[in-house]
Amino acid sequence: MKINQRTKKKLIIAACAAAAVIVMVFAWRGVRGLFRGETDTSAGVEYIKKEESGDISAIEAKIDLLEKQDAGEGDERSIKEKFSGAVVVGDSITQGFTEYDVLNASSVAAEIGVHLTQMEGLIAKVKELSPGIIFLALGSNDVMATNGDTEKFISQYQELINQFQKEVPDAHIFVNAIFPVQDKAIEKEPELKDIAEYNSALKELCDSKTIGFIDNTEIVSEEYFEQDGVHFKASFYPIWAERMAEVASL
Repeated sequence: MKINQRTKKKLIIAACAAAAVIVMVFAWRGVRGLFRGETDTSAGVEYIKKEESGDISAIEAKIDLLEKQDAGEGDERSIKEKFSGAVVVGDSITQGFTEYDVLNASSVAAEIGVHLTQMEGLIAKVKELSPGIIFLALGSNDVMATNGDTEKFISQYQELINQFQKEVPDAHIFVNAIFPVQDKAIEKEPELKDIAEYNSALKELCDSKTIGFIDNTEIVSEEYFEQDGVHFKASFYPIWAERMAEVASL
């Protein structure tokens, strides 16, 4: 659990209070010494001061270490290692993970041009891989196929999720938002202009089923698009993978 600033201050104050009690004990012993004869307590007080400073420094060091661990610092695992127990399921966009060697083949189940109603082969592959986490990255082809009918799209997506939950019941499912496209892609396929509306409906579905929804809009920029305005260059895939890993705590 991440230690916030208030907790950190409380720990340091507690350490100081403990040190103060010890100093009082030594002082009391010094007073008693007045009745027995002179007692030099300077060495003891100096020792306590030294120990007090050391204890606080040690506590602060430990807190800093815990905060760094909580923030994921020092995690030197590769992207492939992080996804060793996960599978990303999708279409030609998802296929880029293996084409650019960002993820191992065992972490990707993708098919060019696949629709939500054509997932039998991919479901079988995922079932065989038996992952602990499934990332769904579908919908681009279905936006065009359903031609603005978001209710039909959501019905198909819900049925797909139900199938995965039935075939791989122990897996946690996360749904990626449909990626935005460039204007030139919309000029070619006008139906793609409704992607934001489809994503809104998809998020509502995920909320109703208590499934994680990953909005990737903020990580997409013009520099990552291929010439068709739909697919992505190799440089985008590590960013997308890290985004999924962050949300799923891989």
